[in-house]
Amino acid sequence: MATRFELVLHGADEMFLRAAGEEAIAEIERLEAQLSLYRPSSEIAEVNAHAARGPVRVSPPVFALLEHARKLNSETDGAFDITIAPLVKCWGFMNGTGKWPSVDEMEKARACVGMNLVFLDHLECTVQFAREGVMLDLGAIGKGYAIEQAADILREAGVTSALLHGGTSTVYALGHPPETSHWKVALEPFPESIGVSPVSLPPVLLRDEAISVSAIWGRSFKKEGKLFGHVLDPRTGQPVANSMLAAVILPSATETDALSTALLTLGSEGRAKISKLRPGIRTLLVSNAQEKPTLEANDF
Repeated sequence: MATRFELVLHGADEMFLRAAGEEAIAEIERLEAQLSLYRPSSEIAEVNAHAARGPVRVSPPVFALLEHARKLNSETDGAFDITIAPLVKCWGFMNGTGKWPSVDEMEKARACVGMNLVFLDHLECTVQFAREGVMLDLGAIGKGYAIEQAADILREAGVTSALLHGGTSTVYALGHPPETSHWKVALEPFPESIGVSPVSLPPVLLRDEAISVSAIWGRSFKKEGKLFGHVLDPRTGQPVANSMLAAVILPSATETDALSTALLTLGSEGRAKISKLRPGIRTLLVSNAQEKPTLEANDF
């Protein structure tokens, strides 16, 4: 996940809150070791290394997460796809800020992307790939999943008021802070480096909900004056171009993490679809129509 996680806990017993918070952070660290693409000892790294040559057994929770990812892939018409790793590598975003790929590199990467290349055996809890070169990257769902699991630990321990975030892009609000009915979360302003007019983003109120934000900046590079970001469309192999920022609010941080990426990828044409996927979902999209950002919101 390669990001910073922070917690804010409210309550009368400081020692109890510290112990609960440490347990929640320990769970996030355990999941990082289990799901990271970059740790050779992780279950995902083991799958990536061997699943093209035969079935690889994973733990039941990891298998359930992979099944959830497959469901989200189907629901978003392929806009969310955990097999995106070959494209991320091709575009130079796996260990860097990006580069322009050759036609041959693109063709090879695209041939290794698609959930149809991943076989999940529910009875055996195994994962197998259809060909060499397929790789899983849980970067667009793992952080939300870790935050959701950590929030569950806090809730089960008896914590009633907490705010958790991972890299500020996914936030979970447990209960509410003292003397107010909701947590108030501000969205980061657009960086000047992207070269467009600023957009005023409204603060959001959360209570037992998560928000995830996906944006085109961060890891990015410019070519001929145009910004190319690290969020890639798995269906085309190209960086997302017509959307600048997407946010989704739901009770599940796992789903907000994945669906904000899908919304950014689908853009305006897909916002209605995403907005109907779950009861009570709230969405926000900033599209980039001819360098004039347009904000579209649903119950934000």
